Amino acid sequence: MWEGLKHFFWQSRGVWITTPTVAGLVILLRLGGLLQGWEWDFFDFYMKSRPPEAKDDRIAIVGINENDLQRLNESIISDEVLAKLLNKLKDQNPRAIGLDIYRDLPVPPGNEGLTEVFETTPNLVGIQKVAGVVGWETVAPPPILKEKGQVGANDLIFDGDNRVRRGLISLDTEEGETVYSFSLHLALHYLAAEDIGPEMIEGSDQWKLGKTVFSPLNPNDGGYIRTDAGGYQLLINYRGGDGTFETVSMTDILEDKVASDWASDRIIIIGKVGESFKDLFFTPYSSGLIGLPAPVAGAEIHANLVSQIISGALVNRPLFKTWPDPLEWLWVFLWAGMGSTLTWTFRYQQGAKNAPWRRWGMIVGAGVILMGSTYIAFLRGWWLPVVPAFLAFGGSTIAITAYIARTAADIRKTFGRYLTDQVVANLLENPSGLSLGGERKKITILTSDLRGFTAISERLPPEEVVKILNFYLGKMADVITYYEGTIDEFMGDGILVLFGAPTSQENDPERAIACAVAMQLAMKSVNEQMTQWDLPKLDMGIGINTGEVVVGNIGSEKRTKYGVVGSQVNLTYRVESYTLGGQILISQSTLKEVGSMVVIESEKKVQPKGVKEAISIYEVGGIKGNYNLFLDKEEENFVKLPKPLSLEYSVLDGKNIADTKYNGQLVALSENGAMMDYNHDDPQGFISGMTNIKCNLLPTENAQAMSDDIYAKVLEKSNSNGGVYLRFTAKPPNIAKQLDKLYQSLI
Repeated sequence: MWEGLKHFFWQSRGVWITTPTVAGLVILLRLGGLLQGWEWDFFDFYMKSRPPEAKDDRIAIVGINENDLQRLNESIISDEVLAKLLNKLKDQNPRAIGLDIYRDLPVPPGNEGLTEVFETTPNLVGIQKVAGVVGWETVAPPPILKEKGQVGANDLIFDGDNRVRRGLISLDTEEGETVYSFSLHLALHYLAAEDIGPEMIEGSDQWKLGKTVFSPLNPNDGGYIRTDAGGYQLLINYRGGDGTFETVSMTDILEDKVASDWASDRIIIIGKVGESFKDLFFTPYSSGLIGLPAPVAGAEIHANLVSQIISGALVNRPLFKTWPDPLEWLWVFLWAGMGSTLTWTFRYQQGAKNAPWRRWGMIVGAGVILMGSTYIAFLRGWWLPVVPAFLAFGGSTIAITAYIARTAADIRKTFGRYLTDQVVANLLENPSGLSLGGERKKITILTSDLRGFTAISERLPPEEVVKILNFYLGKMADVITYYEGTIDEFMGDGILVLFGAPTSQENDPERAIACAVAMQLAMKSVNEQMTQWDLPKLDMGIGINTGEVVVGNIGSEKRTKYGVVGSQVNLTYRVESYTLGGQILISQSTLKEVGSMVVIESEKKVQPKGVKEAISIYEVGGIKGNYNLFLDKEEENFVKLPKPLSLEYSVLDGKNIADTKYNGQLVALSENGAMMDYNHDDPQGFISGMTNIKCNLLPTENAQAMSDDIYAKVLEKSNSNGGVYLRFTAKPPNIAKQLDKLYQSLI
């Protein structure tokens, strides 16, 4: 068990290092107040993005604008006009009237009439400004309403960006008097008719009103950091922006242009709505993507808070709630862990097919989950940290990427020149990754080899050979990495590739065949470069086999190699040995795995060395499905020679050339091969299909000496005279030019 835990923690060490580090930094930034503005912006965005709510018809606004004053020919509303307005509304029996106009001093004429209205209207609520320096920033209430206890504080709270997101329920004066807010006074008047009143909850600063428990805002609630939470504050759950509540002008009331029961059983708020009155403020609904911020009247803000209190008490409309600090820190930690875990998991997929799309999909998907979950929570009244979670996710993603790049770049670069990223990960991140031993696995093995490259390399300087190999192997390695193959070995011009080790996937055989086709197609660009270098073109053969092998670390404590052993590896080499240049041959076991996806051109029965019974191998023409890769088909056009070319040949047994030489002659040529007749009376000289031979052209009138070695493979088909078809695998440059010139002269 301990070893298992040790293994787990070692493999995921990047996650355990990054997650708390990034989460801690984000939390410190948040506690420093650096994220507060962004969190307010998301609060506003979520509020504006909510589905629209129905209008609250229990509340209406009588708005006083510039036109009203022009009609009255007054610069300020007199007590006489105000008394007339209040009497008009009283006659309609509203539940409460809120006078959001300062009236600490009389405005003649008509002060006696207004005083009478104040004394005879028990459901009228006036205002006073409590917060500020007494005598300078405060405004006294109407004295009569103050004596009757019908005055509320209309103070508004502004955040650092000058927006009103919080509302007051009550606040204390400098003398220690607790004053209910204007909004709470109006709401309590309305709820009194429903027999609902406030109930204090013992031992706490909470109180219950109908179906809702009200809790005061704390200095660090939601996105706020050490804010002034003086008084009893609530986050305002706005119903909307400007025009959310029904609004009529003062003139409409005075001239009886509304229904006689318009104000019946409602809360009526009288307030200034004109721009010149400077009673307009910004709310979360004020900002938009286009245009300047649109302020709303103070009466609208009070109406929203009144509606919030009434709706909470009657139908339990959500109040905004926040998590305690430890839970919010855990939330940030969770998203830091998600970013680091996903990035750590995908760290070695850069060569995988569609890896960038998967990586971006991961990031976008996480963003959608974060936005979606916090938005749904917001709809239900929870203000959860969005910006800190985003920063934690993004920061951990960047940190893991930088951590991997910084701490393992040199090691991985060195190892990556010999092994794939997956093998490097297995060696570096698994505590037992470097231990000797292996496991039995079913994998698909691909091996490739250049036809006749040994003969070509013998005629070139070593530096030229290395240059060719580096270019060729680099091109092939790119293709193999794209199809997520593990390059086990470069053996000169040969490559051994594993699909399914160290990590198995369901489509290992399919990817192996697709990789092989892509490798053959990539030979076109390789040979274009060979032509530019004035060097012979290269031909590659590929063999693929699927079977059970032992894969793991092989060697000693001083020298270890990650590789595979088993008879299936040898069989793969045997299959590849039957290939011609540009050809892909697969075993029956591989064909069985991929089924109808692969295009088969032909089937051959062969008897590989070391195999007791003949097996079938299949020539691949392409692969369908998502890969949709196909090889170009080339037909060989044989042209009869006017005069046969005499030669002698020897049979190759593996890499060994038999000592016995036999005579034959080339009777026809094609672009890549020839037709050869030979002496059938000598049974030792008989050559069967798929045999490799070495040929030398005999001296002629134009050539006084025997030619350099030519290598060829005998094809399975034979001509009508019993001769055989050859496919050249390596030709000396001078012989290649001679035969090509002869062929071109005959076609």
